[in-house]
Formats: sequence, structure tokens, C-alpha cells
Amino acid sequence: WQIMIHGESFKPIVAEAARKSADKIYNRIMVTHLLMDESKENRVGGAVGFNCRTGAYHVFRAKAVIVAAGGASHIFKPRSVGEGMGRTWYAPWSSGSAYALPIGVGAKMTQMENRIVLTRFK
Repeated sequence: WQIMIHGESFKPIVAEAARKSADKIYNRIMVTHLLMDESKENRVGGAVGFNCRTGAYHVFRAKAVIVAAGGASHIFKPRSVGEGMGRTWYAPWSSGSAYALPIGVGAKMTQMENRIVLTRFK
């Protein structure tokens, strides 16, 4: 039952590539709303959010925006019963913002991700 998730070595590789290609990197920013581009219809032109540690408010302008915030966890009750109740592995930080941000600016959601939920008990 104990399946290892191999993502630990992937993060430093992606972080190093981002560090080399970006002018400035913002960490711990919770994006709350997307901003629409005034010059082009149906196009996102930026985002707003705040720093989770300092509370500083940030406004970002962008030529392109990619929402890769993750799906939603803890929406449905797990099927496990008895000893396994509540012991399945859900990512608690995955709040559904990948759905909420685009819907907030009028995007039509045509597909939702479906991911495996790993049990964490024997």
C-alpha cells in the first residue's frame, strides 16, 4: 500500500531553470483574482494576490497567464470505512483555485482533472 511519490528531485531542477530565466521570482504569493486585458477581449492580462507571510499586496501584468494551481481536495467523502476512514492522502493545499480563478473571469470549464488518491495505511 505504501507507494512512494517521486517528485522530490524534480522541484529543484524546475526551480533552477526558473531562477535562470526570470528577472524576479516571487515566492509564497496567493493569487486571488485574474485581471482581464482591456485591449483584447476574452484575454487575461494579469493577476492580483498577496504574500502569505507578510500580507503585501501584489499586482502582476502579463503577456500570457498559465493557471497551474491544482485541483480540489477534500470535496468528496472518501469511500474507505472503519480503520481507513480519513486516512487517504489528499493534498490539503489543493483548494480548487485552478477551477475558481478561470471561472471567476468567465472561462467555460469543459474538463476537470481526475487524479489518483493513494491510501496511506496497511
